[in-house]
Amino acid sequence: MSGSRAAIRYAKAVLSLATDQKSTEVVNSDMKSITNAIAGNEDLNQMLQSPVVRSSDKKAVLLAIFKDANVATTNLIDVLIANKRLPLLNDVASSYVHLYDQLKGRQIASVTTAIPLTEELKTKVLTKVKELTGKEAEVKSIIDESIIGGFILRVGDIQYNASIANKLDKLKREFTLN
Repeated sequence: MSGSRAAIRYAKAVLSLATDQKSTEVVNSDMKSITNAIAGNEDLNQMLQSPVVRSSDKKAVLLAIFKDANVATTNLIDVLIANKRLPLLNDVASSYVHLYDQLKGRQIASVTTAIPLTEELKTKVLTKVKELTGKEAEVKSIIDESIIGGFILRVGDIQYNASIANKLDKLKREFTLN
């Protein structure tokens, strides 16, 4: 838990610095690149977590991978190395993206369906989310055939389950109670 709190503190500091430098969008792009790179490469993740690999080697690898990164991003890497907190890089990057989205009034609407969403349905979901929350949203489509049909919508703390599997489960519980 203390690691995630530290990650949020670092992310807030970077966001503050990026805001002062008017580079929040560029840094957000860097942070998304960092989270994607770490999520997509297990070797990179293990290297960052390893206490055996020297900090100078970790820094060289990160600067080679993210050579076009903003100054605020490279400074973050330096600060994390100096404070021996480099294993938090992925958490800091994802926290920054979350804080940036909050700052811009955006949120992620996760829609789980049995089949891929059509563009028309995505538009309807975005309209409904804006109506419910008053904020813009980005649709993240998740395909899960186990829900059989219908959909599950998650926006922040709100979840609406209109899946066939959920309805069948409720029906099953009704029959077992009677």
